[in-house]
Amino acid sequence: MIRTYKYKLYRTKRLKHLHKTINIAGVIYNHSIALHKRYYRLFGKNLNKYQLQKHLTKLKKLPKYQFYKKVPSQAIQEITERIDKAYKLFFKNRKRKIKSAPPSFKKVSKYRSYTLKQAGYKIKNNIIWLNGYKYKFWLSREIVGKIKTITIKRDNIGDFYIAITLEQEEVKKDITSGKIVGIDFGLKTFLTLSDNKIVTSPQYYLKYQKELKRVQRRVSKKKKNSDNYKKAKRKLTKLHIKFVAIEDLNIKAMQKIWGR
Repeated sequence: MIRTYKYKLYRTKRLKHLHKTINIAGVIYNHSIALHKRYYRLFGKNLNKYQLQKHLTKLKKLPKYQFYKKVPSQAIQEITERIDKAYKLFFKNRKRKIKSAPPSFKKVSKYRSYTLKQAGYKIKNNIIWLNGYKYKFWLSREIVGKIKTITIKRDNIGDFYIAITLEQEEVKKDITSGKIVGIDFGLKTFLTLSDNKIVTSPQYYLKYQKELKRVQRRVSKKKKNSDNYKKAKRKLTKLHIKFVAIEDLNIKAMQKIWGR
């Protein structure tokens, strides 16, 4: 059984090293995309991931690209594998006449993570070592099982997390009561159960709507990219984090009927 758990890193000055590493990973990603596009123009097909990995290894030996070494080799390998998979899907869809776009460039500032597999890290209790630096994280749950991958992530407000994918033994537990209930989600009524119980909507958006407008006005009045602008933008981003949800209904269509 494969499970992934997410742990938040303590805020320290050392996080600047992770910022740099992820930024460089973004540069390598964009460089790889550029090479793929050039290869396609010349030969009409996607670049083999092994050719790309070999090329990047050679680049790291050149003075101009020495900084690529700050990204662990396994993380670079994962970038090339991810791009290779995306290009193969693109060409497969094109043969099937399915509309899709090839992988594109990303803003380095918006690049979010890099992934390690068997090497490049060490974990003991609530401490992880990355690139020779030690970081503490909130051990919100015990790490049990064989570690498959570790992904270092940053969010929009500069907080860092490690997502640990674990291979665990599946333990079957009979925790059912034998009772069954159906749950229907709506916008007018949040949840309606098949036993006629109704759960009202928490209305998070309405609760914070005035504060959102106030913070958005502050952002619009600040000089773009100034320190005060960045502070106001960070506060707005932190407020938006409260509205994360996962759903697969046609919310846009439902909004036409019920509004926000």
